[in-house]
Amino acid sequence: MEIHMTQPVKPRRTRAPKIVINADDLVHIEALAEGAMQRNPAMADRLLDEISRARVVAPAKMPKDVVSIGSTVTYRDETTGQEKTVTLVFPEDAEIAQQRISLMTPIGVALLGLSEGAAFYWDTRDNQRRTLTVIRVEQATAPTDTAG
Repeated sequence: MEIHMTQPVKPRRTRAPKIVINADDLVHIEALAEGAMQRNPAMADRLLDEISRARVVAPAKMPKDVVSIGSTVTYRDETTGQEKTVTLVFPEDAEIAQQRISLMTPIGVALLGLSEGAAFYWDTRDNQRRTLTVIRVEQATAPTDTAG
C-alpha cells in the first residue's frame, strides 16, 4: 500500500491594504479606541490593529488621496456595484443624514487610512463579507481661522 502525502492547503490570506494616518489625529483616535474597550471591545481591537499597522505621518506629508478624518470618500461595493460617498468624522461629528460617518463604525474603521484604488473586505452587521473599493478621496478644505 502506497501513501501519498499531499501538501497542506494554506488558507488564503488576503493582505490588508497599507494605511496612512495623520499624526495630528492619532492621539484622538487612540483615545477613542481605549474608551471603546468596555463598550465595544471588538471595534476597539480592530481600530487598534489598524493603528498598529499604519504609517503615521505629519499633516504636511499626508497624501491627498488617503482617507483621513474629514475626508470625503467615494467607494464601491463590489457585490452590488453601488457607489456611496461619505465623510469620515470623529463620533461627536457624525450625522448619518448628512453622510457623515463615525470613525467608530465598522465601515469607518475600514476606510481610515486607505488610498484611492485600495480594495478591502468589510463585514456588514448581518455578517456578510463584502469587498469595497475606494474610488475617490477628497480632503476637507482647511478651515479659515476666524478666532481673533
